[in-house]
Amino acid sequence: MPDTVTKKRKIAVLGGGSWGTALSTQVARAHNDVVLWDIDPEHVKNMQETHINQKYLADIPLPESLKFSDQLEQTIRESDTLLIAIPSHAVRGFLHKTKSWIRNDHHIVWATKGLEEGSGKLVHQVVAEELPDCKSTAVVSGPTFALEVAKNLPTAVAVAASSHAIAEEVAHFLHYGNFRVYTSEDMIGVELGGSLKNVLAIAAGTADGLGFGSNTRAALITRGLNEMTRLGLAMGAQAETFMGLAGMGDLVLTCTDNQSRNRRMGLALAQGLSIEQAREQIGQAVEGVKTAKEAWLLAQKYKVEMPIIEQTYKVLYENKSPKDAVHDLLGREARSE
Repeated sequence: MPDTVTKKRKIAVLGGGSWGTALSTQVARAHNDVVLWDIDPEHVKNMQETHINQKYLADIPLPESLKFSDQLEQTIRESDTLLIAIPSHAVRGFLHKTKSWIRNDHHIVWATKGLEEGSGKLVHQVVAEELPDCKSTAVVSGPTFALEVAKNLPTAVAVAASSHAIAEEVAHFLHYGNFRVYTSEDMIGVELGGSLKNVLAIAAGTADGLGFGSNTRAALITRGLNEMTRLGLAMGAQAETFMGLAGMGDLVLTCTDNQSRNRRMGLALAQGLSIEQAREQIGQAVEGVKTAKEAWLLAQKYKVEMPIIEQTYKVLYENKSPKDAVHDLLGREARSE
């Protein structure tokens, strides 16, 4: 990152799950002043006493400089950058509750992947509606498993922002050691890639769970990337974004590794489990389930053909059998790629 970006910011990471903890760990490694907030006082107390997030990242020691809080108003007021790491369906309510504590000069950054339930809006649209006077906004996305970031394994992400200067500043407080940051100004593409890959990972997990093999998985990933790009272009994104970390990179990761909650959802559905049984087995939020419905509605709104998204939606919401869904995908008539 350029040497001109040197201001040390006070950063609040909001959300003490695995991803929020991993991000706060990275921000602390980069010698920033950072506090991790969570709504659960017992969870916060345990992290304060042990410097381990035993609930989500067991046995990973957290930096000694990392602070913890369950006092939301104080945490927000004492920071100048908010890094939001809560599920996408909770973002609007969270911002609505806290907007009176957020200043116009706050940097609002989110590492949340998903479409708003009921509207299909991207997070930057939700932020603009709830905080219309906050102009310094950015999203962090890319191929990242929280455990590997917490372990300080080499990782690369994309940061897209409302301006190049904001992207550079956010990159500056994250880019350190084994954590590499690339900047972008395509917020639509970065957010859409991070959202749709979760739905496609459910499809890939389902196909693998049914034993369809590596050829099928490769086809799903490739054609899924095509669907993602088509919708993105219709919504105003840049095609090249989907060939980068927030598109192809995150898609490949999420579709092929069992650390992915969405892939595990697909595997569970293939075994005959219900969505609720699968959620209970996985133990954390599975963003792709809610995103599938919104993605299917967006495909209809923008008149974009998205057969993998469509079949995944039908499995999740219309009780279509996973085997029939995959067979219907593979049985579509031949056409030009």
